[in-house]
Amino acid sequence: MADRGEWLRELGLAPTWRLRDTAADRGTSGGRATVPASSTAADTSSAPAPVALLTPADRRAHIATLDWSAFAADVDGCTACGLCRTRNRAVPGVGDRRAEWLFVGEAPGAEEDAKGEPFVGQAGRLLDNMLAALGMRRGANVYIANVLKCRPPNNRAPEPLEAEACRPYLERQIALLQPKLIIALGKSAAMQLLNVDASIASLRGRVHRYQGVPLIVTYHPAYLLRNLPDKAKAWEDLLFARRTVASAA
Repeated sequence: MADRGEWLRELGLAPTWRLRDTAADRGTSGGRATVPASSTAADTSSAPAPVALLTPADRRAHIATLDWSAFAADVDGCTACGLCRTRNRAVPGVGDRRAEWLFVGEAPGAEEDAKGEPFVGQAGRLLDNMLAALGMRRGANVYIANVLKCRPPNNRAPEPLEAEACRPYLERQIALLQPKLIIALGKSAAMQLLNVDASIASLRGRVHRYQGVPLIVTYHPAYLLRNLPDKAKAWEDLLFARRTVASAA
């Protein structure tokens, strides 16, 4: 196990859903999602049945039934908020589907939006180094996701309606994973998960709960890139997280 100094040196630093443009569909809005039709493009000669529109409650119930094989396609087809019109790619999440550790960030950035995978930029490389310092790695007992599955324009903070629209997906990921620990990366993720408006300093160092799962708050890797002295605090948080998982075993 690396000590703090070694760690700091090391860091150094299934179908695709589409909204059909039918007369019944035009003009609809308000966070409704589409259900995939059974007909294919080859059936265009016959008039398809109107696409069913889900109420928010029905949409939540539908997402709660998804398994891993359908999850990413469902996120790709989501039209529940305006981010579906500005994103390049949805970013459902990545990692070990039996992971004990779930890391949750705020939202995809530009590189994530281009590749469809969370934490692939400079902040992602730092996160990978943080995991390596614990003897862990992406995809092995680790799953990484974001509160939002689509990038907000100009990397702005998530709006409440956007976070609420994406919440059923994160809840479903947690239900499928059944992790032993959630780590909220950054203030925005912590606020969304814990429904509080508080500083990172006030949330660090103690175990919170999200849907019964222990949750620990630490700094977002992008913040650490700008504030190098706080890497030591992030290391303390990760050690605390490891002790929390071990005590629950």
